[in-house]
Amino acid sequence: MKLGYVIFYVADVPATLAFYETAFGLKRRFLHESNSYGEVETGTTALAFASEDMAGSNGLTVRFHRPGETPSAVELGLVTPDVPAAFQHAVKSGAISVQPPKQKPWGQTVAYVKDLNGVLVELCSPMGT
Repeated sequence: MKLGYVIFYVADVPATLAFYETAFGLKRRFLHESNSYGEVETGTTALAFASEDMAGSNGLTVRFHRPGETPSAVELGLVTPDVPAAFQHAVKSGAISVQPPKQKPWGQTVAYVKDLNGVLVELCSPMGT
Protein backbone atom coordinates (compact mmCIF):
# COMPACT_ATOMS: atom_id res chain seq x y z
CA MET A 1 0.00 0.00 0.00
CA LYS A 2 0.95 3.60 -0.50
CA LEU A 3 -0.93 6.82 0.08
CA GLY A 4 -2.25 8.02 -3.27
CA TYR A 5 -4.28 11.07 -2.28
CA VAL A 6 -6.26 12.74 0.46
CA ILE A 7 -9.72 14.12 -0.38
CA PHE A 8 -11.65 16.73 1.55
CA TYR A 9 -15.33 17.15 0.71
CA VAL A 10 -16.02 20.88 0.43
CA ALA A 11 -18.89 23.19 -0.48
CA ASP A 12 -17.04 24.95 -3.32
CA VAL A 13 -14.18 23.13 -5.06
CA PRO A 14 -12.97 26.03 -7.30
CA ALA A 15 -12.96 28.47 -4.37
CA THR A 16 -11.06 25.96 -2.24
CA LEU A 17 -8.44 25.43 -4.95
CA ALA A 18 -8.03 29.21 -5.32
CA PHE A 19 -7.66 29.56 -1.54
CA TYR A 20 -4.94 26.89 -1.35
CA GLU A 21 -3.12 28.53 -4.26
CA THR A 22 -3.23 31.96 -2.62
CA ALA A 23 -2.87 31.12 1.07
CA PHE A 24 -0.33 28.30 0.82
CA GLY A 25 1.29 28.77 -2.60
CA LEU A 26 0.24 25.33 -3.86
CA LYS A 27 -0.11 24.89 -7.60
CA ARG A 28 -3.37 23.68 -9.09
CA ARG A 29 -2.91 20.28 -10.71
CA PHE A 30 -6.41 19.65 -12.00
CA LEU A 31 -10.01 20.89 -11.90
CA HIS A 32 -12.68 18.77 -13.55
CA GLU A 33 -15.00 20.65 -15.90
CA SER A 34 -17.92 19.85 -13.57
CA ASN A 35 -16.17 21.87 -10.80
CA SER A 36 -16.88 18.94 -8.49
CA TYR A 37 -13.30 17.62 -8.16
CA GLY A 38 -9.86 19.22 -8.14
CA GLU A 39 -6.30 18.66 -6.96
CA VAL A 40 -3.27 20.72 -5.95
CA GLU A 41 0.38 19.72 -6.23
CA THR A 42 1.89 18.64 -2.93
CA GLY A 43 4.61 16.24 -4.07
CA THR A 44 4.03 12.53 -4.56
CA THR A 45 0.64 12.44 -2.83
CA ALA A 46 -2.13 14.63 -4.23
CA LEU A 47 -4.30 16.84 -2.07
CA ALA A 48 -7.78 16.70 -3.56
CA PHE A 49 -11.10 18.40 -2.99
CA ALA A 50 -14.47 17.00 -4.01
CA SER A 51 -17.91 18.55 -3.79
CA GLU A 52 -20.08 17.74 -0.80
CA ASP A 53 -22.63 16.36 -3.28
CA MET A 54 -20.04 13.84 -4.43
CA ALA A 55 -19.87 12.37 -0.92
CA GLY A 56 -23.55 11.49 -1.16
CA SER A 57 -23.25 10.17 -4.70
CA ASN A 58 -20.44 7.92 -3.43
CA GLY A 59 -22.87 6.55 -0.83
CA LEU A 60 -21.09 8.23 2.07
CA THR A 61 -22.52 9.90 5.12
CA VAL A 62 -20.00 12.35 6.57
CA ARG A 63 -19.86 15.43 8.78
CA PHE A 64 -18.76 18.34 6.62
CA HIS A 65 -16.24 20.89 7.82
CA ARG A 66 -17.59 24.34 8.65
CA PRO A 67 -15.47 27.41 9.45
CA GLY A 68 -17.45 28.43 12.54
CA GLU A 69 -17.32 24.99 14.14
CA THR A 70 -14.66 23.09 16.07
CA PRO A 71 -12.44 21.31 13.54
CA SER A 72 -12.80 17.56 13.22
CA ALA A 73 -10.10 15.31 14.65
CA VAL A 74 -7.86 15.46 11.58
CA GLU A 75 -5.32 17.95 10.33
CA LEU A 76 -3.57 18.62 7.07
CA GLY A 77 0.18 19.14 7.56
CA LEU A 78 2.08 21.45 5.20
CA VAL A 79 5.86 21.58 5.62
CA THR A 80 7.73 24.85 5.08
CA PRO A 81 11.15 26.15 6.12
CA ASP A 82 9.65 29.49 7.28
CA VAL A 83 6.60 28.80 9.43
CA PRO A 84 6.16 32.37 10.76
CA ALA A 85 6.12 33.84 7.23
CA ALA A 86 3.80 31.09 5.96
CA PHE A 87 1.46 31.64 8.92
CA GLN A 88 1.30 35.40 8.37
CA HIS A 89 0.72 34.97 4.63
CA ALA A 90 -2.03 32.39 5.18
CA VAL A 91 -3.85 34.62 7.69
CA LYS A 92 -3.54 37.65 5.36
CA SER A 93 -5.04 35.44 2.63
CA GLY A 94 -8.10 34.55 4.70
CA ALA A 95 -7.03 31.58 6.82
CA ILE A 96 -8.35 31.65 10.38
CA SER A 97 -5.61 31.79 13.01
CA VAL A 98 -5.85 28.93 15.51
CA GLN A 99 -2.35 28.84 17.09
CA PRO A 100 0.59 31.11 16.20
CA PRO A 101 4.00 29.56 15.52
CA LYS A 102 5.60 27.81 18.48
CA GLN A 103 8.84 25.89 18.89
CA LYS A 104 8.19 22.28 19.90
CA PRO A 105 10.50 20.37 22.31
CA TRP A 106 11.73 18.21 19.43
CA GLY A 107 12.88 21.30 17.49
CA GLN A 108 10.07 21.72 15.00
CA THR A 109 8.22 25.03 14.59
CA VAL A 110 4.45 24.52 14.31
CA ALA A 111 1.44 26.80 13.73
CA TYR A 112 -2.24 26.09 13.06
CA VAL A 113 -4.87 27.77 10.91
CA LYS A 114 -8.27 26.79 9.56
CA ASP A 115 -8.95 27.03 5.84
CA LEU A 116 -12.07 28.63 4.37
CA ASN A 117 -13.99 25.38 4.96
CA GLY A 118 -12.91 24.97 8.59
CA VAL A 119 -10.27 22.29 7.89
CA LEU A 120 -7.42 22.39 10.41
CA VAL A 121 -4.09 23.02 8.67
CA GLU A 122 -0.77 22.60 10.44
CA LEU A 123 2.11 24.65 9.09
CA CYS A 124 5.36 23.09 10.27
CA SER A 125 9.08 23.13 9.68
CA PRO A 126 10.72 19.93 8.44
CA MET A 127 11.57 17.41 11.16
CA GLY A 128 15.10 17.76 12.44
CA THR A 129 15.43 21.49 11.76
